[in-house]
Amino acid sequence: MTAFSLEPAQLAWCAELRALAAERLRPLADKGEPGRVNRALVAELGSLGLLGRLFTSGALDLCLMRESLAYACTEAETALALQGLGAHPVHAYGTQAQRAHWLPRVTAGTAIAAFALSEPGAGSDAASLQLRAEPGTDLRDDRAPDAAAQALRAEPGTDLQGGRSSDAASQALRVKETFTGPQGGRASDAALRAEVDAASREGRTSPDAALAAAPDGPARWRLTGEKCWISNAPEADFYTVFARTTPDAGARGVTAFLVPGDRPGLTGRGLDMLSPHPIGALDFDAVPVTADDVLGEPDRGFRVAMGTLNLFRPSVGALAVGMAQAALDATLAHTAGREAFGGRLKDLQAVAHQVAEMALRTEAARLMVHAAASAYDADDPDVPRRSAMAKLLATETAQYVVDAAVQLHGARALQRGHLLEHLYREVRAPRIYEGASEVQRGIIAKELYARQEAP
Repeated sequence: MTAFSLEPAQLAWCAELRALAAERLRPLADKGEPGRVNRALVAELGSLGLLGRLFTSGALDLCLMRESLAYACTEAETALALQGLGAHPVHAYGTQAQRAHWLPRVTAGTAIAAFALSEPGAGSDAASLQLRAEPGTDLRDDRAPDAAAQALRAEPGTDLQGGRSSDAASQALRVKETFTGPQGGRASDAALRAEVDAASREGRTSPDAALAAAPDGPARWRLTGEKCWISNAPEADFYTVFARTTPDAGARGVTAFLVPGDRPGLTGRGLDMLSPHPIGALDFDAVPVTADDVLGEPDRGFRVAMGTLNLFRPSVGALAVGMAQAALDATLAHTAGREAFGGRLKDLQAVAHQVAEMALRTEAARLMVHAAASAYDADDPDVPRRSAMAKLLATETAQYVVDAAVQLHGARALQRGHLLEHLYREVRAPRIYEGASEVQRGIIAKELYARQEAP
């Protein structure tokens, strides 16, 4: 393919995904409880083979999936994306044992994943991570670390009850992967190293977290602190958690841990949000973790976080494009049929020009998303800048398009249950999570000046 068009097979696949979302996923989404994980929906995504593609496809395919699902069922898109965001660090940086234990269940839709980065005092400020990994023994149960370590030494390929994972799921792990781990050298390794170095020089202490991990004997820590605004919390089966393991070490003092949801000392609560997604806060009260829980290397968690976000930022843009396209198509249908002022709305120049602007911005955003995803798949070192641009343009565009669609529909669009009422609530959050628009502008500017100053 070129940077400007999709192959016929890709277009046909997108159409198929939109049909599946409308016919099979939308009914399950409608039966879900607001603010709770919809396990039936996640399981259906697994049975359709879409969750497995999170780990065997490239960034462009991820974008095509997210845009197509978002067009017809934002809940299904969100469920898919959260499985990918939470489990990608395990796929790309986890040990063979971690991968064999969790990934078959994630792809089958029987285990819920979550990405635990943000904290009450560390949202856009990726330097304010406070979750601590601290030394000391849990007075409530000195045996807890040993029990946790023993649990983590369970035979790879077993579920939480000790049962063997399915042959099909195990076979899925042997599929050739396109996302490689730290030794695999995915696109932007140099960019990631540069970002870590820059964060250290600028005094940014970590990616988004206030959790600390303190040593508790050789290769053991206790996690103490809080995470907030975590999707799928507190119902997830496991979390990718970022905590500070080395005080005053800047971005190099953060470690990523794989923490099962039933680990002693881990509790949580749901949060009531504008759009009723499963989002919550997590409390870590001396939660035991060991070297077997580390994702990647100790004190190198910033790399895990940035590697994951560089992949998923363009696909957040794809989600936004899907919502924008749904709003645009609804507006085309409404303005073509709505009678007003002695004719149809589409015949009014002001309306026609507004619709043209909506279409223009949507297509421009789509092209930038595809370009960023293609750059990731091609191992382009310019991935951080392109990812930031794609997310920024697409999410800001979707906000504009959905708002304009509401304006052209009038009061009916604000009725509970209307497509645009739904999209109006859904479209706001993507401009904040995985790096707010202001953060993306900062990344873009930093990358531009770095290129200018390069010898």
